[in-house]
Amino acid sequence: MSEAGKNGLTYSDAGVDIDAGNLMVEKIKPAVRSTRRPGADGEIGGFGGLFDLKAAGFTDPILVAANDGVGTKLKIAIDADFHDTVGIDLVAMCVNDLVVQGAEPLLFLDYYATGKLDPDQGAAIVKGIAAGCVESGCALIGGETAEMPGMYSDGDYDLAGFAVGAAERGQLLPAGDIAPGDVILGLTSSGVHSNGFSLVRKIVSLSGLGWDAPAPFAADKKLGEALLTPTRIYVKPLLKAIRETKALKALAHITGGGFPENIPRVLPKTLSAEIELGNIPVPAVFSWLAKTGGVEPKEMLRTFNCGVGMIVVVSQENAKIVTDALATEGETVVQLGRMIERPEGGAGVIYKGTLGL
Repeated sequence: MSEAGKNGLTYSDAGVDIDAGNLMVEKIKPAVRSTRRPGADGEIGGFGGLFDLKAAGFTDPILVAANDGVGTKLKIAIDADFHDTVGIDLVAMCVNDLVVQGAEPLLFLDYYATGKLDPDQGAAIVKGIAAGCVESGCALIGGETAEMPGMYSDGDYDLAGFAVGAAERGQLLPAGDIAPGDVILGLTSSGVHSNGFSLVRKIVSLSGLGWDAPAPFAADKKLGEALLTPTRIYVKPLLKAIRETKALKALAHITGGGFPENIPRVLPKTLSAEIELGNIPVPAVFSWLAKTGGVEPKEMLRTFNCGVGMIVVVSQENAKIVTDALATEGETVVQLGRMIERPEGGAGVIYKGTLGL
């Protein structure tokens, strides 16, 4: 008898396995518990996650919220069957957007949607999310797992993340005193981070290499594994520098759109960032992508971070103290350029020199 003519259909017959969902929740509980912090100590499973701002030490906070995804980097994780690190990317893309506003990330919620739920795959993803939350100091207080047969092919999934942070009133960035002569510092990236992967995948396709082939730009790593290097989380070093030096004027997270799209977002319209391209320490992965895909330097700079994942603007007299504070916390800091008066009809970012591809 055909399934359509069968009596007593169940949700499982339609492709949704409630038991698999329950099993995944049990598998992820230890990872979620590891993210507890002052203000959040509940157990997942309720209808909403709670957070106590007073217990987190805030007196007059402004809430700052951000959401993001991982983009088509997920296709590499799916094709390479390696799901341990994309959760870190998910958190990084959200919490880095909070800290650039001077906010401390406090809580995180995830959305994981798939065609057919694999509890082990789901648990690997959430363990990565928990690792990102621990690294950024925020609590994973809830999330949603959606099994949607017919919406996603078997094995495919998508992720979205939602982060909330807080800053005391009057301490948000960017500050209003950015001026010509201010120094632009760059914090190095861990690689491609989570932007431009539609172009990355096209270049890999042109190269003819499989995800399990040796990475031409990384010794002892497979191509898929090397490209899945997670996005660097800059939260704790930046918060420490903000609080200790009180000298950071602006921060810009270099994501999709690269330098020309992201730096002007935090600048007055009267100023331009003058960037010395020769000072950028370009990782080998970008050189390989540019060469293999024949990608022009200008296109590289508006698609990828090219080696700098975060921009810091400080006054000239405070450049050393901020550099030292960030270096002490493990960041590699490079002096990228300075703020100048914006030329008539000029762009928000002006390049000098040549990118070392």
